[in-house]
Amino acid sequence: MTLSTFHIICIIWASIGIGSFILLQFVTAPYGRHIKKGWGPEISNKIGWVLMEIPSFSIILYFFMTSNQSKYASMLSILWLIHYFNRTFIYPLRIRTKYKKMPITIVVSAIAFNMVNAGLNGYFLANFEAYTIDAFNNWHFYLGLTLFVFSFITNQISDNILIHLRKPGETGYKIPNGFLFKYISCPNHLSELLQWTGFAIMAWNYPATTFLIWTAANLIPRALAHHKWYKVHFKEYPKNRTALFPRFW
Repeated sequence: MTLSTFHIICIIWASIGIGSFILLQFVTAPYGRHIKKGWGPEISNKIGWVLMEIPSFSIILYFFMTSNQSKYASMLSILWLIHYFNRTFIYPLRIRTKYKKMPITIVVSAIAFNMVNAGLNGYFLANFEAYTIDAFNNWHFYLGLTLFVFSFITNQISDNILIHLRKPGETGYKIPNGFLFKYISCPNHLSELLQWTGFAIMAWNYPATTFLIWTAANLIPRALAHHKWYKVHFKEYPKNRTALFPRFW
């Protein structure tokens, strides 16, 4: 496959992501607090998380282990693997969602989504990424890595707050407080969005940008839906909070 053909595939996939963003303004993915009947058979929430995320980890790992990547491409692969090792194997064990389910249709659609995004990024890093050691002295590297690491940390803090809202055995929802929750309803989503922004800046290529578009297409509507849900279900929900981006005035 030529690089120009690969770029066309990325553009098509990014366009589908933009279409998905428009669709998600009207349809909320039915899992977590938004789960509803009518979406077919359901499986354990924890098993669903592992199945959904494992393609992103295993595909990048495959390309990383079987190709002669440049040092810069290897660095990008390792950052990706760190994130998805946590998301695939650690996060599902930590969440307190006993007895909660998610539709198999959501799991299957997420598997397809992750297979394409990881496939595009892994293929590019294995076949087209030819940066040399000089790339580590580029502003893309310093800015992108700083944003990626900072956002990874804030994502972990936000997840930790959400996980510990429930005591063992509890299944209900509570209002999260502290840290960035003081300003926004979904700092975990904002952190992940900024994290992949940092990755796209470091990578500076089509598939990483495409993945960022898809991340935004999924997380922005999700954050808006969460924010609306909080306001509907908690009359005492802080009125100064916004959904995703802080307002300091």
